[in-house]
Amino acid sequence: MVRGGRWAVVCAAAVLVLAGCGQRHLPPEPKEPYAGVEQLPESLDADGTTITVGDPEAAVTVHLYEDPRCPTCKEFETAGGALGLREATVRREVKSTYTLASFLDDRVGGSGSKKAVNALRAALEKGKFAQYHEVLYANQPDESVDGYTDAHLLKLAEQVKGLRGPDFDLAVKSMKYRVFVAASEQAYERAGGAKDPRGPGTPTADINGKRIPPDYSGILVDHIAFPALLQEIYAAPWKWKGF
Repeated sequence: MVRGGRWAVVCAAAVLVLAGCGQRHLPPEPKEPYAGVEQLPESLDADGTTITVGDPEAAVTVHLYEDPRCPTCKEFETAGGALGLREATVRREVKSTYTLASFLDDRVGGSGSKKAVNALRAALEKGKFAQYHEVLYANQPDESVDGYTDAHLLKLAEQVKGLRGPDFDLAVKSMKYRVFVAASEQAYERAGGAKDPRGPGTPTADINGKRIPPDYSGILVDHIAFPALLQEIYAAPWKWKGF
C-alpha cells in the first residue's frame, strides 16, 4: 500500500464518499470536450477485447470495467474520477484500458448496451474511440429507456469530427462487431472470478493489476480523491500494493 500524508488524504476522502458524510467537492467546470484525447494512441489488445487508450509505456495502467448504460459509470466519466484520469492519460502518465460489458440489456431489457459497445468498437477502427466514448457518456439516456438506438448512436457520432461515414454507419446498423460485443461481455464476467461469476460490477477499476475493492469503490466518483491516488501511484508505482 502506498503510504504517506497524501495517501492518508486519499483514504479519508474515499471514506467520506462511501459513508455519505459531508458533501462531495463540486466537479470542476467542464473543459473543451475531449481536449487532448483525440491525439492519444488507441489499440485493441491481443486478447481481442481490451481497448487501450494512451501511451503504451505509461507507468500506471488503469483498467476499467464499464457498461454504457450504467448510470454510475456516467457519474464516474462525467463528474468523477475519470476527469483526472483523462488528464493524466493526456499527460502520458497513465494509460487507460477498457473492458466493455453489456449485461444491463439482459437485466433491464433492450439492446442499448450491446449497440453502444458495437458502436464504440467501430469508432476504435477509425481511431475515434476515446472521443466517442466521452460523447456517449455525456449523452447517456436513462438506464430504463434503452435509448442507445442506431439513430441515436449515429446522431451522437456527428459530434466527433471524421467519425461518421459509410463504413461507420454500416457497422452500427449491421452490428458488425457483435462477436466482439459477446467476447467483451464474457471477459467482463470472467473478471468477477468465482466469487462474482456475473462480473465485478460497473464501474470497477484495476490499477496496475490491483483491484479497487467494493468497500473503496466510492473513490471512483470523487473527482479529487481518485486523481490524487493516481498521482501518488505515479510518483512511486513500485509501492502500490492495493488497498
